[in-house]
Amino acid sequence: MDELPGFSLPSVAEKDALIVDLWHLVRKLTAQVGTLETKVQELEGRLARNSRNSGKPPSPDGLGKPDPESLSKTGAHPGGGQKGHAGHTPKKVEAPNRTEIHRPAPHCDACGACLGETTAVETRQVFDLPKLSSGVTGHRVLAGNCAACGKVCRGGFPPGVVAPVQYGPGALAAAVHPTHHHMMPVQRTAAPTGDFSGLPTSGATVRGAGEEAKIRLQPTVEAIGKAIQTAPVARADETGMRVAGKLHWMRVLATETPTRVACHAKRGKQAFDDLAMLTGFPGTLVHDGWKPCRDLRCQHGSCNAHHLRELTCVLEEFEQARAGRMIDLLSAACHEANTVAHPVSAERITGWRSRYEEILSAGEAVNPPAEKSGKRGRTRQSKPANLPLRLRTYADDAWRFATGHNAPFTNNLAEQAVRVPKVKQKISGGFRTKKGADNFCTIRPYLATLYKQGDNLFPALTSTFQGQTPQPRFA
Repeated sequence: MDELPGFSLPSVAEKDALIVDLWHLVRKLTAQVGTLETKVQELEGRLARNSRNSGKPPSPDGLGKPDPESLSKTGAHPGGGQKGHAGHTPKKVEAPNRTEIHRPAPHCDACGACLGETTAVETRQVFDLPKLSSGVTGHRVLAGNCAACGKVCRGGFPPGVVAPVQYGPGALAAAVHPTHHHMMPVQRTAAPTGDFSGLPTSGATVRGAGEEAKIRLQPTVEAIGKAIQTAPVARADETGMRVAGKLHWMRVLATETPTRVACHAKRGKQAFDDLAMLTGFPGTLVHDGWKPCRDLRCQHGSCNAHHLRELTCVLEEFEQARAGRMIDLLSAACHEANTVAHPVSAERITGWRSRYEEILSAGEAVNPPAEKSGKRGRTRQSKPANLPLRLRTYADDAWRFATGHNAPFTNNLAEQAVRVPKVKQKISGGFRTKKGADNFCTIRPYLATLYKQGDNLFPALTSTFQGQTPQPRFA
């Protein structure tokens, strides 16, 4: 072919060099496209995540939040009270405080004749609260002169009566109960007290009641902490809290009976050491897999609720059916372990673990680990690749619930306990002082422990302010 004026065809060597340059460019652009596709998938995944397929709380889901799904089998427990449930409807009492008689008209409404003697044919009872009002108890000390030596002898005020005017145990309990059990702010606790009883109450009174309750409950809460230290199974979780304008961490330890709460400026090992919450804990600790918890020298159990949410994400966002099979396997194993009257047999557990390994191997084959990026540290892995690796590495922890160690399938008990401080922060915005946070961390575990044991909290607080703190049962 004739050359164009001012243009010469490249030589063979130049063509080869150009092809090599274009090949390197294609490889570079292909790698960039793969990186961008991965980034787009990650960003789309963030938008698609909610409380059902990730660790996000339900509050950010908004109005479009999905309906919650239960691990229970459909139809296993119909709605309403279950068969055999005693119920809590008020029962008629033998001797009402007051009885009102409702007589018919003196004449028959059909023929007008006078009625004879009337008898009771039906009774109904109305349970109501009496009109609330505050009562004032006056204390007067008398003195007299000794007839022999002339010394002035005087009586003494009872213990606890230390000021010319002060609030009694019931009023102080009414100030502590809403703020530390129902998470009401200080000012909104003070206002209803005046509305219900006519007793003027300020925010300072509510805070003072909390400080006094903290002092009185401290020995009991320390006993609660020691009881958890010797428990065979404990659950642990933590959440961030705003304290004095800075981020602190509120840690929770819980069992079926006692609950302990503590606050610290650090989240990791230093907090464990300073708070001495799990020093020498010999039992099984169920948690969400956070590394400082795994570093503790005890037996561990993983929260499978976290695993199910992550598997749901892989199933829905990445459309990998293997995640669905793993969800079915873990859910069925949980249901069977909770319904059998004795520990699951070793043969049954071996079968579950065999299927577990098969599903993990299939997932790892489809989602190989990413190649090293050349940067320092570990290479970032995708969720479909990272989850099977974690489930394999900590497989014994994930199956702890089925091995007869009384470990639960999830860490929901601790998550429920840690949710309460988050409600407190959401309503009140946090704690203005570290002292207020410490008061909460002393009073709240006491109330949570009694609540789980079915005790009435208000009388317990009233007795506490009277110097007779009811002790929880730790067995």
